[in-house]
Amino acid sequence: MNVRIGLGIGRLVFRALNRVEAVLAVVVIAAVAVGDPPAAVGVLTAVATALLVIQLVGVRPALNRRSDRVLSGEDVPRSRAHLLYVVCEVAKALTLLALGATALMT
Repeated sequence: MNVRIGLGIGRLVFRALNRVEAVLAVVVIAAVAVGDPPAAVGVLTAVATALLVIQLVGVRPALNRRSDRVLSGEDVPRSRAHLLYVVCEVAKALTLLALGATALMT
């Protein structure tokens, strides 16, 4: 598989994933807003949402610009934005696990 195909598939997959995450974030925020959860649930919801916003607004545009350059044939250096995206993703997953555990214990 060449780089162009990989970038094209990756862009489609992550665009779809991020849309699903955004919809689910709205659902979780609404559930927390309507309910009477402990403060920890609200904080963990805010942290997970903030991480998603960082990915969507801060990191994804940089990754998209880089992939556009690669797809146009430019020879560009490796991007640290990928690492930041992964760090946010791991932090988000851990936050969601904590959120689920906290919500179940209340």
